[in-house]
Amino acid sequence: MFPGAAGVHSAPRAEAVTGTARPGTPALRVTKVADLIGPGITTRFGMEAADLGIPVRTPDGRLLFVFGDTFREARVGGGWWRSPVALYGRARLLSNRVRWTGAVGGEQAQQLWAYGHDNAVFSTALPSDVITVGDTVYLHVMVNKGLGNVVWTEIWSSDDSGATWTHSGARFPSDLHGGLFQLFTWGLGDDGYVYVCSTGFQRDKPLVLHRVPSGRITDLNFYEPWGELDGTWAWGNPPTPILAGKFGELCLRPLDGKWILTWFNAGDYRIDGIIVDTPAKLSSGRRETLIWGGDWGSEDDAHVAQLYGGYIIPGSTLDDLHLSVSQWNTERGWPYRAMQFRVRGLRS
Repeated sequence: MFPGAAGVHSAPRAEAVTGTARPGTPALRVTKVADLIGPGITTRFGMEAADLGIPVRTPDGRLLFVFGDTFREARVGGGWWRSPVALYGRARLLSNRVRWTGAVGGEQAQQLWAYGHDNAVFSTALPSDVITVGDTVYLHVMVNKGLGNVVWTEIWSSDDSGATWTHSGARFPSDLHGGLFQLFTWGLGDDGYVYVCSTGFQRDKPLVLHRVPSGRITDLNFYEPWGELDGTWAWGNPPTPILAGKFGELCLRPLDGKWILTWFNAGDYRIDGIIVDTPAKLSSGRRETLIWGGDWGSEDDAHVAQLYGGYIIPGSTLDDLHLSVSQWNTERGWPYRAMQFRVRGLRS
């Protein structure tokens, strides 16, 4: 997958409205804050085209954004192909755009670990989600041989806030749980568990849920599924889809005493969200549309052409949610970028 870069850095426009209509509740207020990737924005890092931008707060307090397939020029295939790469940033006031402070690897953003693309075994390694547990940052990646063809998935870790990465030893087969254990998102609960929602990387599959003790995140034997057996839902039952649909990129996070899941809804061409008390209640949560898909030439803040992603930026609240949203013009190869959006009114 070549996700991407952006063109000219544009000023925020007047906010638009979206959301699922519910009697007596206000519509969501959506604003595009800024492009995060593009010429003049990330040129100094040798990356004018990149997508995803999955954010995490590092143990030393910085923001770290992990990107997928990345190129030097502002177009897909525009030289110096890397994935994953990462940038450090800050956002003191989330009503303002994220500002980049540096790249992992030096002045130019380096691939987080060495491998050659389009080798005999796989073509690229794409980040799925990133999480900080104690003093360690964990990164789940999907190793692909062509877009959507996952060979295996694995976990890398960093004990220096993302500066260097080591393979954790965790490698998961691509056909595990019927292919629903490929694309991850995970969030750390206050009960000692990391909760993991997963699906396939084909944007045509439902969602399953696991939990794992936070100290055992790299050991598949400790992943406990949530499922239904003989009419009863419980941990340890065979994994059962908790949400139907066609799921793309996912982001599960604890937030303001609740849990929120945001995702690219490939079936309905939009980014949706659900707020629940616990991940096990996702199947009964209320879905909201946060940002709609749109047509090129007819975009506004709430309608984005060829959108995907939708990762929650640390520092967000349910009242003031900030998302890293990707866009890729697959016909022209540009825009191919990550962008920052602001969604207000979700708690209502």
